[in-house]
Amino acid sequence: MRVAVIGATGNVGTAVLRRLAEARQELGELEVAGIARRIPDTTQPPYDGVEWHSIDVGDTANVPELTEALRGADAVIHLAWLIQPNRDEAELHRVNVQGTENALAAAAAAGVRQFVCASSVGAYSPAPKDRLTDETWPARGIASSHYSRHKGEQEALLDRFELEYPEIPVARLRPGLIFSSDAGSEIGHYFIGRLIPKFFLNKLSLPLIPLPDSFIFQAVHADDIADAYWRVVDQRAEGAFNIAADPIITPELLAGMLGAKRVLNVPVKLVRAVVGLTWAAHLQATDPGWVDMAAGAPVMDTTRAREVLGWRPRRTSLEALQFVLDGMSAGDGVAGSPLLAPRSRARS
Repeated sequence: MRVAVIGATGNVGTAVLRRLAEARQELGELEVAGIARRIPDTTQPPYDGVEWHSIDVGDTANVPELTEALRGADAVIHLAWLIQPNRDEAELHRVNVQGTENALAAAAAAGVRQFVCASSVGAYSPAPKDRLTDETWPARGIASSHYSRHKGEQEALLDRFELEYPEIPVARLRPGLIFSSDAGSEIGHYFIGRLIPKFFLNKLSLPLIPLPDSFIFQAVHADDIADAYWRVVDQRAEGAFNIAADPIITPELLAGMLGAKRVLNVPVKLVRAVVGLTWAAHLQATDPGWVDMAAGAPVMDTTRAREVLGWRPRRTSLEALQFVLDGMSAGDGVAGSPLLAPRSRARS
């Protein structure tokens, strides 16, 4: 079996490479091709033993080169997605949406046998929080969030590809927030920024924390979503799969994880205004569209992944959250990855 991973050096890509290395030990023969703009240190696991290709998938001129890198692949796992620079939406769209279109074109030209894509809970249109939502809910995004809107555009590309190439099974995984200690430095940089110190994030003790009651979300550990990707490839599964661990994280649970004694319910509009002002002033790195997505994204039903794939997370959502809080505080990362490099404690 030959598996090509596009976007193989980030949080999920690194975890997928670890899972593929385990599968190689189980199966004996498994070829892995890694595609990324910047090649990692190939002497470091899990980047060793991988055939590497340096390709910017957002550049349409690179489709022929990408096609050759995908040729002979039994499965393509497309993970490439930019979170930053979120002040440059044109660049985000180029890599995230145009990059997906380019990957699909290359996969079709290369004659791959399966295309597996990283979607997200953020791809869903707004949904009520008082019930579980399955994979049939519309996935066209939340208009005021560029991340969500682009995920919706990506889903539309996958829909079109399925119609044009019915012989190629397409799977799309829609996970909740993906956490690991390895991504601590990266996630801290992407969502908090460089100005706010992070060493205390797992040591907070607050009397209360202001949170809207609609801030209900789900999470999964990176190694558990990586196992879901492997199960999809191994079983040649197709369709959409919601991926999240239990329990569902409520404002009360989140407050407890952040060291707060109780929650002060505040309006979403107020939180959005504060986030918008501090983002505009370059005081933190999260734009207000993420608030809209947090308030509007559904609570997912993960029954299909459990029944069809036999998938079970090894870590709870709270364990995954604790891992990333510890990782952000310590500045954890992965040696060898250009994206997951550990943060110097001196800069904490």
